[in-house]
Amino acid sequence: MKTYKILIVLFFSLFQLTKAQTINWKSLESSRHILNTAIGWDYGLTYNVGYGFQLKTKAPIVLNAQFSIPSGEKTFDDFNSKIGVTLLLLNSPNLKGSITANGIYRKYDSPFVCMQNFGSELKGAIGYYKSKWFIAGEIGFDKAIVTHFKHSSIFRESVYSDVKDGWYEPATGGNFSYGLQTGYSFKKSDITLNIGKVLSQDFKTSPLIPFYTKIGFNYRIN
Repeated sequence: MKTYKILIVLFFSLFQLTKAQTINWKSLESSRHILNTAIGWDYGLTYNVGYGFQLKTKAPIVLNAQFSIPSGEKTFDDFNSKIGVTLLLLNSPNLKGSITANGIYRKYDSPFVCMQNFGSELKGAIGYYKSKWFIAGEIGFDKAIVTHFKHSSIFRESVYSDVKDGWYEPATGGNFSYGLQTGYSFKKSDITLNIGKVLSQDFKTSPLIPFYTKIGFNYRIN
């Protein structure tokens, strides 16, 4: 039973669905609001929407909220939501570096079990930015912190009748991602592309499809 729990938490921790919002810091400037939509492949086809709000601070700070669902018949059986903050730490004219910290709440539902998870994400990006385009490297770590299991009657009847529901702190359940982000900017909008690879936190295993990609569209409002 312990092995079953570890395997299912590991699977759930890989169910990320979305990456942090991609920003061209050179074109952002005085824009306060960032509306974002994206489609990507991250362990499956996903659809993402997001919102960013730039604070009036000396060093650029953007508050973020994101929501993502995979393609499928039942729209809200599985989803991922994030809320966090992005700080621009390196702010030279063209070389810029940022760090993003997110809190995560996500849900995965199957005929056997419904899992709800709280986790965290830390991501950094550094690159070359112009008003019309940018390219940067990105690296991140996603961690499943605690997961709630609610098993179905199908699971109890066919697999294990005495299974216990409740909250579990996973012994494992995290992964690293690294890749590139780039984009082209217009007067009020950006088209962005993220591509990269995913590894589990033990650096020995990777998911069945160890790559991610996302095409996004940002609309900026002053």
